[in-house]
Amino acid sequence: MKKKILAYQWLEQPVYDRLMEDYDVRLFENPEHDTDFLEFLREAEGVIGFGFPGNAAMLDKAPNLKIISNVSVGYNNLNLAELTKRGVMGTNTPGVLDDTVADMAMGLMLATARRIPELDGYVKQGLWKGLLTNDWYGMDVHHKTLGIIGMGRIGNAIAKRARFGFDMDILYHTRTKKPEAEERFNASYRSLENLLKESDYVCLVTPLTEETRGMIGSEQFRLMKPSAIFLNISRGGTVVEEDLIDALQQNEIAAAGLDVFAQEPVDPSNPLLQMKNVVTLPHIGSSTYETEVAMAQLAADNLTAVLEGKKPGNLLNLDVLGR
Repeated sequence: MKKKILAYQWLEQPVYDRLMEDYDVRLFENPEHDTDFLEFLREAEGVIGFGFPGNAAMLDKAPNLKIISNVSVGYNNLNLAELTKRGVMGTNTPGVLDDTVADMAMGLMLATARRIPELDGYVKQGLWKGLLTNDWYGMDVHHKTLGIIGMGRIGNAIAKRARFGFDMDILYHTRTKKPEAEERFNASYRSLENLLKESDYVCLVTPLTEETRGMIGSEQFRLMKPSAIFLNISRGGTVVEEDLIDALQQNEIAAAGLDVFAQEPVDPSNPLLQMKNVVTLPHIGSSTYETEVAMAQLAADNLTAVLEGKKPGNLLNLDVLGR
């Protein structure tokens, strides 16, 4: 009998087809509305997909589970201590999406600074009748100062593009200093307070953890320049969204570019969606076909390794190996 794999919310077809060759795979796109979800979960030995709630309540319903394989670099959906206690491995897909997310970050920066979505609408609505007046001008990106909060793989990829593509000065803040980034990009470490004070663009790239939850709020926005543009490509929970809205309404910062929100999909009544100086994206950081397939392939590699009794390449809860 083939081992059962539960695909949660979405799985790219080539990877689904690959897994089906050796396993009994079932995709649950709307698990909360599928009456067979819990029955299949009870027998599943592996889960692969996006955002599976790896908490005690859900794990109680999955007694045979050996691995939850996230098709993402983020893993705030997983309670790693709870997984370890039950002997379940958790994995993610770092590395394969770095350049794609960095491309998106630079695009978001340019779109916000140069008001590209707003001016696209201006042209399409037939409002372009002559020379633009200065109230439609944007801001330069080149030779400005970019502050990166979270200088991991993605932060490095953003710094590379900003430094060598746009001649930007790079500041960064992270838990430990990064000598390689300082040498390669002429980047300078700053405390969070000083980074916020000095940067023209602030890009938040840090993962969502208990330490980073709500790390950017009213106090941090007040430290930024009134001309600063804030970019969040991490997770919505790293920012106090109400404070961001207030900072924009009070002109404490000039604009924001957001790929993530506190609630996703975002509530249509969210004030951020009504602000012309805010560019909003539907969490598209890694969303190119090539990268999504590569992430799913890596997640499948992690999954099959565990089901074959091997150590996966991207194990998050290393303590589980000592059980």
